[in-house]
Amino acid sequence: MSISEHSRRAMRAPVLAMLLAALAVEPALSQGRSASSAVDLARAADSLQPGEWVWAPEIALFGPVLIYVNLSDQRATVYRNGVRIGVSTISSGKPGHETPTGVFTILQKDARHHSTTYNNAPMFYMERLTWDGVALHAGGLPGFPESHGCVHLPLQFARLLYGATDFSVTVVIAGDAARHVGAVPAGVVAPFAAVGRPVEPLPLNVPWRWTPEQAADGPTTVIVSNPSYEHLLFLRC
Repeated sequence: MSISEHSRRAMRAPVLAMLLAALAVEPALSQGRSASSAVDLARAADSLQPGEWVWAPEIALFGPVLIYVNLSDQRATVYRNGVRIGVSTISSGKPGHETPTGVFTILQKDARHHSTTYNNAPMFYMERLTWDGVALHAGGLPGFPESHGCVHLPLQFARLLYGATDFSVTVVIAGDAARHVGAVPAGVVAPFAAVGRPVEPLPLNVPWRWTPEQAADGPTTVIVSNPSYEHLLFLRC
């Protein structure tokens, strides 16, 4: 064998090992969906099964990225410039190893990371959130919380997310995995009043409505509705 051929085989070995390990942690049903608009993405996100995801970065090409992980419905949502560009099923920490909630910043990135705690386990496309071992990375997705505290993502979604983030990205983790609520419909915009009922859109012949007496104090939120309503809503609750 020539030296050059030996070198090429040596270079291919780590890549082959990475692919084999990825197959070991990635369920066969894992697959992605594409979307061409915010409405398409919302429809796809509503019916995601364990291991599935939807990714549509062309909806918002520029702007800051924020990742929101909802432990209650085992979903991760990616926003860029305030617009949702991706949604994925996840698997968070199992009982005794619960994923912590809070606001985090990506501290470290390593596409070929292996655990120093759990028998050198592969954690591809790892994005570290805490120095004591909590991270986003590719991992098993059985449809329920089963990690040791990390947030498991589908392999290809983890790869795409890895390419869209940097160390300025904020990750918000909220909810309660012990109170699993199932998939939450992810409409484009769904404003709700303080009592929990949806805010009714204006009739076509009414240009505006102003009722500040319904909430005398509290923070004010401004919501711009989807194109089908074309309304600007102010909520105070």
